[in-house]
Parts: sequence; C-alpha cells; structure tokens
Amino acid sequence: MKLLQLLSVLLFLQPVFSNAQQTVQTPKKNQVDGSLIKNEVYSMIWYALKDTAKVEIGKVETQILKSGKNITVSSTVKMKNMPDWKDETVAEFSNFSPVKHTSFNVQRDILLDFGKENTVTGYYLDKTKNNRTEINETTEGKFFDSNLYTQLIRWLPLKEGYTTEMAIFDYNPASGKGIMKAYITGTKKGTYKNKPVWMVSVTDDISQQKAVSTYYIDSKTRELLKQEIDMGPRKMVMERL
Repeated sequence: MKLLQLLSVLLFLQPVFSNAQQTVQTPKKNQVDGSLIKNEVYSMIWYALKDTAKVEIGKVETQILKSGKNITVSSTVKMKNMPDWKDETVAEFSNFSPVKHTSFNVQRDILLDFGKENTVTGYYLDKTKNNRTEINETTEGKFFDSNLYTQLIRWLPLKEGYTTEMAIFDYNPASGKGIMKAYITGTKKGTYKNKPVWMVSVTDDISQQKAVSTYYIDSKTRELLKQEIDMGPRKMVMERL
C-alpha cells in the first residue's frame, strides 16, 4: 500500500479509534475541575414552548455549597398552586462520590444513602398509591448521583467538539436498575445575550436517550444561563434570572 493510501486509511479510522478509547467518567477518574466551583445561589424561570409562545411553568431555585469535605446541591421547584418540589444531593468534594440524595414532591419521596461500599440503601414512597419500597441495592463500580451530573457538566474542560460519557445512579422503581449513563454528545461555541457561551448537548439513559438538553454555559464564569429541553413533541426552556 502506498504511503498516501495508508495515511488516508488512518485518517478515516481515527474517529473510530478515538471513540473506542473514550473512557466513562466516574468519581474514580474524571475531568471535573474543582477550582471552577463556587458557592452560589441562582434562580431560573421554567417555560413550556408552544409554537412561538412561552408559557411559564414555574421557577427553580438552586444553591451550591462547599462545606468541609462535601459539596451540596439543593434545588426547589416552585409551581403555581402546587407544593414545592425539593431535591438535595450531597457528594464528596474530592472526587464527587455520592453521599446522600433526597427528593420530595407531591407524588413521591425518595431517600438514597450511598454510605456503604457497593450498596445503596433508602426508601421510595409512592404517595399516589400509599406504597413504600425499601431500597437495598448492591452496585458495581463508581458513579455520580444523577442529581449532580447536570452541574458537573459546567466544570468539565469544555472545548469545541468535546464529548464524553458519565456513569450515574438514578433509582428506577419500575426496573430496579439504578446505574446508567449520561452522554455529552456535542459542544460548540455560541452567544447568549451578548455573552460567549458553550452550548453543550446532553442526553442520558434516564430518558432512554429520548430527551436532549442543551446547556448554555458562560465560557468565562461557567454560570448556567439557559437550558433547552427537547422531548420530541414537547419542548421546554429554562432561563436564568
């Protein structure tokens, strides 16, 4: 084979080799830059999109707090004529291993404790059926809490064309399987309200990869400015106040 032909074949195969060598990010090995993380409190307005109209659904308030060895992300969803939906996740700041996750809303409550090695304990309370399920699940490998990975995206080494996969845990009462993956499928430069941003496309196994979110992340401050959610016929957007 001539040298020119060989180079053409290698260039053609390069993306295949790159994808094959890509490792899934976990608390054991990841690219999250802890120096980018700051304590912050911010709010976003949540809209449903219908044709060209935006209909306000509610507001999401988020707090990120580094305290001692841990990082805590708390969020409260406020909707009209509905009780608040509260989520909180605690992880080790050193590598973002999950410690605890709680989620309370009008339909169900969840508590997950990651304190034991390779074991997740807690409960799932279905308030509509008044049915409580005790959780005691054996796990293999390392993973992030599903409630944290959407924040971790902001602190990755984002650049044009950046893609990666992340191991996550999200309790599913129907299947009983908690370990899944999240996928950053594309990253590109953009602008939002005259600010340079990274536009990061993300999906995950929680939605069976049917929902795609695009995060607009300030390229200088790494603040989340906007999030678009595409669920096929249903589309939503969240915009920072």
